[in-house]
Parts: sequence; C-alpha cells; structure tokens
Amino acid sequence: MSESNLRFERDGHVAVATLDRPDKLNALSRQLSKELLDLCEQVNEDDDVWALVITGAGRGFCSGVDLTGQRPSERSEPIHSERADEFGWVGRQAMGISGIAKPTIAAVNGVAAGAGMSLALACDMRTGDTRTRFRTVFAERSLSPDSGMSYFLPRIIGYSRAADLIFTSRDVGAEEAYRLGLLDRLADGEGALDEAVRLATTVAALPPLAIRSGKRVLQHNMNVGLEEALRYETAGLNYARRAPNDLAESMLSFRERRPPNFTGT
Repeated sequence: MSESNLRFERDGHVAVATLDRPDKLNALSRQLSKELLDLCEQVNEDDDVWALVITGAGRGFCSGVDLTGQRPSERSEPIHSERADEFGWVGRQAMGISGIAKPTIAAVNGVAAGAGMSLALACDMRTGDTRTRFRTVFAERSLSPDSGMSYFLPRIIGYSRAADLIFTSRDVGAEEAYRLGLLDRLADGEGALDEAVRLATTVAALPPLAIRSGKRVLQHNMNVGLEEALRYETAGLNYARRAPNDLAESMLSFRERRPPNFTGT
C-alpha cells in the first residue's frame, strides 16, 4: 500500500490537514486528489471537528497538478462513470472542499498555483505570510481556468481584478494578495499556519451548529436576491436553534458573565 499524501491531525475541535508531497511542492497527484475528497467526507461526518485548516508541507501550499507523474484524470482505461463525468476530478475537488459544512481555512505557506490556487480559493478563508505567492497559471498552459477558479476568484476579489490575474498569469505576492482580499490574515515571518490555527480556534469556540448554519446561509445568499436571502436567513435561524443546550448556554454565560462552554447539542 502506498504512503498517504495527506496528513490529518486534530487538537480539540480544530483539525489540520497537510498536503504531504513537499518534494513536488504538494502538486496534485491521483492519490492526493482522492485523499482530499475522502477528507471532505471524513470532516463532514466527524462531530468532533468544528473547523478545518488545510496547508502544505515544506515550502509550498500546492503547485497545481503534478505534470511529472500520473495526473488525477489519467487512467489506462477509464470506467464508465469517469467517461460520463461532466465535472472531472477538478470539479469534484472544488465541490468537495466548498461543500464541507464546517469552516475551512487555507494556510497558504508558499506557492499556490493553478488548481492549487483554486484549492485555497474554495476554502472559506485564507491566511498567508511572507512566503505566500499566488499564480493562476492556466493561460500559460494554453488553458482557460478550471477547478472552480472562474467561480471563486471573481466572488472573492471582483471581476476586473480576477480578469487581471487570469489574463496575465502573473505572480501575486503576500502583500498584494492581502490588499486584493485573496488573504484574510497576513502573518509575519512564516506564521501562516499558526495564524490559521488561531483563527480556527476562535471560530471553534462558538456554537458549531450556529456556525454551520451561518456558512450555509452565506453560501446560498451569494447567488440570490434580497427577498429570498431574507427568507433563507429565517430558515437558517431555525436550523441554528436545533442545538437547544448551546442556545441556553449562550444566554446563561452572558448573564453569569463567564466564557461559554458550547457542546454542539
């Protein structure tokens, strides 16, 4: 059996998943792509995980598809479901990461290029440091964007800025990435992962069902009008209240002027 290309650790309610192909700048292979999809299912089903950080081993976050080995989409004889798959592995990756019901944070500890940049964009938030570098890459390979980049990037930084990065395929360093909104936190030195864990810990101290409901409402309401958004907010409130103990604890801890202890129940 081949070694795993993805390390998974949990401390309290915060999990850290590390892409572990440092010799390849954590480029996406068939195995790593599958392990990422398995991770999405694992995190969704694990009630002990309230927030997830994704980062890369070594000096890169993810350099995109591994062009030196077997690509995730390559198989000597594709099975029928692969032949009929309209999304491909890149689409499944985008939907899998974006579809994680809990908050996700990409700790971009180095280069994030092509599908690796899309992986970071599919997360809810991103932290970086002095090593962080984004590059869209696709145009350089005579390709248009895939892996969800054309969906996530303009929603994060706006259409014209997304067009700039896609049409020029230029490097975007940490400071510019923070100004553009590609990064939500910019740490000193090599602190991207520590900053991401701090942020995840802050999120994981809050009621998990309320946070999950908030994520669901945010994602849905990005693409609807105001009236439907308001209706969905009402539905979200009802969903968040399905943890009656946390609802009671929020009020009790406020009255008693003490830190709350939420359990997700």
